[in-house]
Amino acid sequence: MASKGTPATALLARQKIAFTPHTYEVDPRAASYGEAAAAALGVEPSRLFKTLVTTIDGQLTVGVVPVSTSLDLKALAAAVGGKRAAMAEPAAAERATGYVTGGISPVGQRSRLPIVIDASASGLSTMYVSGGRRGLQIELAPDDLVQVTGAVLADIAAH
Repeated sequence: MASKGTPATALLARQKIAFTPHTYEVDPRAASYGEAAAAALGVEPSRLFKTLVTTIDGQLTVGVVPVSTSLDLKALAAAVGGKRAAMAEPAAAERATGYVTGGISPVGQRSRLPIVIDASASGLSTMYVSGGRRGLQIELAPDDLVQVTGAVLADIAAH
């Protein structure tokens, strides 16, 4: 899969959205995939975002927040007009997105899930998100990520 890209990189290429792939060695002992990726790439953790699959009132929903923060489940639920929020089971997240945990990209998911990106992204010239596998991050403009995923921006990160 590495040589052929991923569903995320293929979709961005098809949509003619500019992005830069960044590969790095994955440390299987790392406590946080996102923090390890930021360190490996020499990127500020506030610019590298993790993709978290949740359930809001029983529906899978994606929150995208900087790795330096955690996801505020109540804020995410409010952003999509829901009430009850919880993290999704990893197996359900993998089935719905087509990606493995630690490599879930907000781009090119198997099922089109509602996506909310933390509003802090709007102040960045570029941001990093998973490219669809562990060891691959893609750098792109926040507006392009919103466009290709149909995401909304909201304050969903807990600092």
